[in-house]
Amino acid sequence: MPSRLNPYISFNGDARQAMEFYKGVFGGALTLNTYGDFGEKEAGDAADKIMHSMLETDSGFTLMGADTPPGMEYKPGNNIAVSVSGEDADELRGYWNKLSGDGTVSVPLEKQMWGDVFGMCTDRFGITWLVNISEQRT
Repeated sequence: MPSRLNPYISFNGDARQAMEFYKGVFGGALTLNTYGDFGEKEAGDAADKIMHSMLETDSGFTLMGADTPPGMEYKPGNNIAVSVSGEDADELRGYWNKLSGDGTVSVPLEKQMWGDVFGMCTDRFGITWLVNISEQRT
């Protein structure tokens, strides 16, 4: 298998809900493993929290996430964004509508100076998403 690069998002106890939400947005197969599944004796109250999750979609997207491990500090920040781009306007607008639905739009999904349709939003879990619909070049 070739090397690959995937976004891996840390959550503050709501990884299950977030990853199930993303499955609802993008479809695909979702694997959820808890700290308890891996026999983490030190997990205690975190036994049902997500130690590792992976969403693999039919479009070839892979998104990973987990709850912050017990004993580690959760540090949210604006240093991560997830970009979804392509030429299928209907598919990408569908993702946009779901991601921005209960979130905050910082750049409306509209034609930009570089010619593509682009938008930026922060979903209800605090994750920033960049959606770019490429104009088909003739």
